[in-house]
Amino acid sequence: MASLSKAEKSYIQSSLLSDPPLRADGRALADFRIIALETGVAPLANGSARVSIGRNAQDGGGGTEVVAAVKLEVENVGDGESVDEGRVVCSVSCSPTAYPHLSSGALDDLQHDMTSMLHSTLSHPSLRPKNLGILRGKKAWLLNLDVVIFADAGNVYDTIFMGARAALWDTKVPRTRSVEYKAKKPNAHEKAMDVDDADQGKSVLDTRDTRTATDFELPDYWDEGEVLDGRKLWPVCVTMNLLPSLHFLDASLQEEASVPLRLHVLFSFPTAGTPCLQTSRLIGSGFTDLTQLQSLLRDGEKYARNVWNALESKLKDEDIRRNQKARERFIHR
Repeated sequence: MASLSKAEKSYIQSSLLSDPPLRADGRALADFRIIALETGVAPLANGSARVSIGRNAQDGGGGTEVVAAVKLEVENVGDGESVDEGRVVCSVSCSPTAYPHLSSGALDDLQHDMTSMLHSTLSHPSLRPKNLGILRGKKAWLLNLDVVIFADAGNVYDTIFMGARAALWDTKVPRTRSVEYKAKKPNAHEKAMDVDDADQGKSVLDTRDTRTATDFELPDYWDEGEVLDGRKLWPVCVTMNLLPSLHFLDASLQEEASVPLRLHVLFSFPTAGTPCLQTSRLIGSGFTDLTQLQSLLRDGEKYARNVWNALESKLKDEDIRRNQKARERFIHR
């Protein structure tokens, strides 16, 4: 966060509270800076994305930039925290160049706070994809989502969740096929021998084959897997920066430093049904009452839907671009 004097904070606040409100870059209170998104930026990941907000179009500098990547690994069910349906684990790392003014201890605290918010939201059972299981009671996919912040020019939480949603949208889960082992039928000589202890208690009239899925294999498909189940449910975050009589979106570092309170709201929008508020969090030294908070949540839902629609449209365009490239690679290999 930028360090501002009292005079600088007062100047920014008075500009925002003027009629009409004034911002340093000329935006309206509910306007975002330019958002750039690209998927498939990490070739070795199962899904990845890069998102930047406010990057300079001329030289590509400035702005807030994050890269999110998903890696799937197989874990044994029953080991540690593993479950039959698979699980999601999230982490956020901050590049020291993004926060050069912070000590290593303060940077660790910041990473912990960001990781806590991301993990507690996306690992919730209501959002868990249904295709992370492999062999019931034996093996499941562990989905690791790692987000790296390379630059912070304000509004980093919105950028983190945009990057996370884009990387999860881009994720392909490898298709698996269970491997079964069929018990060999005994021949006449083996039948005449003594019965093994393992066979005791089984009826001699039971002629059914004994088949158990004990392992799995990965079929080879050109598209490298199937998309995550329920990928449209991943939420988006909208940060509302609060002043006594108004709020505004997508704050720069200087604007963030001048406001006493921020409200993070995370909404998902199921295809059928009402919008779902996944979580909300107030950060800062200011205060608000219940009536104002209810009004803010209604406005937050409206802003989140706009962000969700724009992100959804961009991700579908990215799908078309990536699928076309994948088909070309498959044809020419």
